[in-house]
Amino acid sequence: MTRASLDKQPHEVAAMFDDVAANYDLTNDVLSLGQDRRWRKAVAQALDVRPGERVLDLGAGTGTSSLPFAAAGAEVVPCDFSLGMLREGKKRNPFLPLTAGDATRLPFADGVFDAVTISFALRNVHDTDAALREMFRVAKPGGRVVICEFSHPTWAPFRTLYTEYLMRALPPVATAVSSSPDAYVYLAESIRAWPDQPALAAKLQKAGWAKVAWRNLTGGIVALHRATKP
Repeated sequence: MTRASLDKQPHEVAAMFDDVAANYDLTNDVLSLGQDRRWRKAVAQALDVRPGERVLDLGAGTGTSSLPFAAAGAEVVPCDFSLGMLREGKKRNPFLPLTAGDATRLPFADGVFDAVTISFALRNVHDTDAALREMFRVAKPGGRVVICEFSHPTWAPFRTLYTEYLMRALPPVATAVSSSPDAYVYLAESIRAWPDQPALAAKLQKAGWAKVAWRNLTGGIVALHRATKP
């Protein structure tokens, strides 16, 4: 898979992430110039988990994103559909209950999680609306969701510069540090094709979520969307 569209085949995306699992976290750190750590810290702050809460971390990959929630005393369930990523995560963090699952058909009962989060993975789900409905289903009444995803810079000159980086600078850097540079060409194009901040907010509302809001990070390169279940 080297060309992006929003009509993604799940088995192709899963295979792509299987291929990059070993160096995925390192590659992201390099390509984001270290900003990914700042973004993940913002997710943890926005979700504000408390000891004893049950947290579903979707698209968790190797489980790196789940560690802050576990450290806060929450019962976190990292879930991903890439078995390669989960196997790599089990080597690094064997104490995490890594779980295989498709975001559009989650293997959990209704209303069992206090909080649901997904970081840099929702745009790789083949049916975004179905995933948002599933996240709503498994959340408890009053439960909250935080979505961290690449978005659209709000300042036009910066948006142009960012697009140039994605399509020209990112592929050669990915070739140098990743075992599967074609995967990062796909990822760059999927970022360009992703809905902007208001459009994703509208999707959350359509799925049933209330009190939808978002906050831009790094000039809108990333957006944090937050909402609650009535």
